Amino acid sequence: MYKVGITGGIGSGKTLVCRVFEQLGIPVFFADEAAKGLMVSDEILVNEVKKAFGNESYFSDGKLNNKWIANIVFNNKTELEKLNALVHPAVFRAFDSWSRNVDKKVPYVLKEAALLFESAADKMCNATVVVVAPLNIRLERVMERDQVSEKQVMARVEKQFTDEHKIRLADFQLINDSEHSLIEQVLALNNRFLKEVVPSN
Repeated sequence: MYKVGITGGIGSGKTLVCRVFEQLGIPVFFADEAAKGLMVSDEILVNEVKKAFGNESYFSDGKLNNKWIANIVFNNKTELEKLNALVHPAVFRAFDSWSRNVDKKVPYVLKEAALLFESAADKMCNATVVVVAPLNIRLERVMERDQVSEKQVMARVEKQFTDEHKIRLADFQLINDSEHSLIEQVLALNNRFLKEVVPSN
């Protein structure tokens, strides 16, 4: 199965891009959403989290104690990296399992992940796409969507690679601003995968 990784900074519109690909019949694995579920369903991950952050990481009913975890990793880069080092392998396992169960008639699949390059998940993909947008537009989108301050959004932005860094690492780039048609770009990229990339592999 040909695998395409897709990423972008917060507010770039990568989820919107993925929804367009879905309308074209391309299955999408949303890594960040999967991670939330794996935090309570993957026994290996659950045990590792408890070992690293204490049994208080989970309530007696098995639900994740988000507040406990947040208090530990918030503004603590070392602890956040520790958590990510546990979660990313679980997501890799889930993506592998998901990919094996996708209809083989599908030409390719997408893996959407905010930390695609940061987690080295791009190594599991045949090609990578980055969605970019001007920082001021990204800030406005997230502030309105999440009802948070610019400072709060920037704190999240600074935890990710810059767009410039991601562009250097990615094979393809999609621009999500007021000047470029995002749908046209997605259609063109899909056609390129169908006509050039997929048949050659």
